[in-house]
Amino acid sequence: MGSFTFAQCLILILAASSLAVCTASRRPKYTHAPNKIIVGGSEGWRFNFTYTNWARKNGPFYVNDTLVFKYDPPTDNTTIPHNVYLLPNLRSFLKCNFTGAELLADVTQGGGQGFEFVLKKWKPHYFACGEHDGTHCSVGQMKFFVMPMLRWY
Repeated sequence: MGSFTFAQCLILILAASSLAVCTASRRPKYTHAPNKIIVGGSEGWRFNFTYTNWARKNGPFYVNDTLVFKYDPPTDNTTIPHNVYLLPNLRSFLKCNFTGAELLADVTQGGGQGFEFVLKKWKPHYFACGEHDGTHCSVGQMKFFVMPMLRWY
């Protein structure tokens, strides 16, 4: 068997540390049913909020949980537009590189009940806002990742 690359080792370390932090955090009592979680809680998906800390405090997340992104659609010059991208990998997440990223929700889809994303796979999911040429991501805000855990019944 070959050796691991630096990137593979880094992903393994991040996943293990995320798992350790998430299992030690205070989250509502474990249920067998999928949870619906509002990203950012009462703050929603907005600028000037650190979502990495939010994810760490509100985990663990599980496969089939639903993340709800709520944000105001742009209405005038006072509303800062937001969107939601799924970045393809850790490197893209760290560099806020949106090449190959998938637009999950545009600036209009966060209003009302919000945009829902189901964590369907047991793999890291890297989320970021790509508005203003990725500035919301690159200043360290409006980005986070989750590694959903498997539910054991």
